[in-house]
Amino acid sequence: MNLRVFKMLPMGQQADCLACHGDFLAERAEDSFQLQLYAWGDFYAEVWRVQDEDPILFIHLFQQPAGLTAYLEKIRLPEVF
Repeated sequence: MNLRVFKMLPMGQQADCLACHGDFLAERAEDSFQLQLYAWGDFYAEVWRVQDEDPILFIHLFQQPAGLTAYLEKIRLPEVF
């Protein structure tokens, strides 16, 4: 899926799509928030939640590699055999 199409989905459907089809890359905390990073198609998605709470506050979408800076030490790429 590409970013343009993904943006047209309601946030609940975006979250479901990421959980089923996105590649989970990393997780981090920022202040009182828990962030999860996913890659899918031609974009990245950062899912924001309040720590220890389930509801998603928002999903930040981006394509530029600069958005990955805060995650670089935490990203674990799959091993290729």
